[in-house]
Amino acid sequence: MNKDNSFKLRELKFDKQGLIPAIIQDYRTKEVLMLAYMNLRSLRRALKLKKTCFWSRSRKKYWIKGETSGHFQFIKAVSYDCDLDTLLIKVRQAGAACHTGNRSCFYREIT
Repeated sequence: MNKDNSFKLRELKFDKQGLIPAIIQDYRTKEVLMLAYMNLRSLRRALKLKKTCFWSRSRKKYWIKGETSGHFQFIKAVSYDCDLDTLLIKVRQAGAACHTGNRSCFYREIT
């Protein structure tokens, strides 16, 4: 990973609602676990706690993954894409990532 020590979080391109998509990936297996949205506040909080913290678009509130289930995501690395409009967060997943109990939210395929 190319580290840019001069990077500022405010350089990220958040959408009109102040959100940025965050792809959550297992840091060992590279499996994509889920996609969620962050705003600047939840991103800062996640970096401080070293656990994923998101903004719920439906409930209009912050949530830490695992706060009710115990299935926390411990942050190992955070990257941003070339357009500055998407995050890739590599985590150590404790338990299931999906609210259905599946390891990943991407457990179904279109055939």
